[in-house]
Amino acid sequence: MDTPNRPQKLNFQLPTGTDPASVRARVETVEMLLERSMRVPGVNMPIGLDAIVGLIPIVGDIITTALGAYIVWEARNLGLSKWHLTRMGANVAFDTAIGLIPVVGDAADFLFRSNSRNLRIIKKHLDKHHPETRVIEG
Repeated sequence: MDTPNRPQKLNFQLPTGTDPASVRARVETVEMLLERSMRVPGVNMPIGLDAIVGLIPIVGDIITTALGAYIVWEARNLGLSKWHLTRMGANVAFDTAIGLIPVVGDAADFLFRSNSRNLRIIKKHLDKHHPETRVIEG
């Protein structure tokens, strides 16, 4: 029996398949968490874990780099070209390099969103090669 003061469990589940639709759902979720999971009050600017965790010197940058590399790894599994994978890797590397600079790197996390850029590359590939994965956003 549920009591009114007891917190409810969230039933949040990501698809685990290797099909393009499952990969798209996972990558979109990771990008949303890293880049736009909440808004800055008063400014109404979206931020995510990339900007927040990036405030922790070195360790935060390692964590956000690993999550950015996960998106590139998923893109590799989808069969993106070496050119696209290189672009995506360069986005992550640039974000990491800038993020290592104190204060400047934290500000750059608000402006240069490597994970959003990489998601656009993946979506473009999926829309062209796997149109059945398209999601109508409204």
